[in-house]
Amino acid sequence: MRLIVTLSDSQEQELQDLVIHHPKAYIREKAAAILKIAQGQSGVDVAQNGLLRKRRKNTVYDWVHRYQAEGISGLLVKKGRGLKPSFFP
Repeated sequence: MRLIVTLSDSQEQELQDLVIHHPKAYIREKAAAILKIAQGQSGVDVAQNGLLRKRRKNTVYDWVHRYQAEGISGLLVKKGRGLKPSFFP
């Protein structure tokens, strides 16, 4: 089943601005993926061919679902993610 994303004009403009101007590359990539899916491309196609590097389709779908649930803040990496330091000075 194909994922359908419907964006308002303001949401589309906001995502386009992120793709062009955001300082973080991962935000630009996620915004571009959401725009491509909203324009009718399949999530599989976007994951395999539509980004700078290949991604798993579930990764792209997760980005879309988080954007739909939380908006732009859903595209940000949450605090506390990643490898924790093993040595504390």
